[in-house]
Amino acid sequence: MGLFILYQTDKWKSKASRVCFGIFDSRIKAIESAKWNELFSCNSEVVIIEITINEFKEI
Repeated sequence: MGLFILYQTDKWKSKASRVCFGIFDSRIKAIESAKWNELFSCNSEVVIIEITINEFKEI
């Protein structure tokens, strides 16, 4: 089973600028939440990362 982490970042998608906005059980719910909260703009991007539960690794 996987989870999806929703981040907002700058337009260059640098890891230093990431702000976590939630963890979701599907990619569709993460995208809908990003649209609903207007996280997309000309100066920012949305990044959705899929992670696997019960797996040890660096994110």
